[in-house]
Amino acid sequence: MEKKCRICVGDNHTIFREGIKSLLSACPEYDVVAEGEDGLDVLNAVKQNQPDLVLLDLVMPKMNGLDVIKSIKTHFPAIKIIALTFQDTDEYIHSALVAGADGYILKDANYNELEMAINAVLKNQTFLSPAVSDKIVKRFLYASKPGKAIASWDTLTRREREHLKLITGGAYSNKKIAEYLSISVKTVEKHRSNLMKKLDVHSAVELTTFAIENSLIDK
Repeated sequence: MEKKCRICVGDNHTIFREGIKSLLSACPEYDVVAEGEDGLDVLNAVKQNQPDLVLLDLVMPKMNGLDVIKSIKTHFPAIKIIALTFQDTDEYIHSALVAGADGYILKDANYNELEMAINAVLKNQTFLSPAVSDKIVKRFLYASKPGKAIASWDTLTRREREHLKLITGGAYSNKKIAEYLSISVKTVEKHRSNLMKKLDVHSAVELTTFAIENSLIDK
């Protein structure tokens, strides 16, 4: 039998926390082993249970989610963390990713998106909600000052820009991109290679980091 993903849910709203636990518990691949209603509760739950994954709100009492992410990643770097929040500002997105979050999704997401996020981060991929991904991509177009990001963006073809948006989301393999764009996997690989070369990055994680470092997300 395949090992279940052990999950800790951290949120100070009881109804929301119970709802997430109920959804996850209905899936045979997941096992909710711990929960916390504030930042300190989550840290203690993680220390005691050492789950595979933490779903974490960013605005919590006693200790905010950003500090919780930093602490977990310092002491348990292998544990995956997905920020699950209403906060969609550039500041929160940037801070969570820099702190070590492996994924960032908004609370208005549906269950399929949550499941995609979990599967992606467990495969060592970065997952961002489409709305969050859109913010990163749009910064290429509307960043107020010229620099490497804008220059690099200007060299991309329309198809490469489509790839950029999908890759930044973090849950799309070459096969899925090919199906989505109705092109061959070989063509996807070519576009992806060209995109990475032009931006001088080598993975989705590096692409997200590139976006942060080049003011595509406000610091």
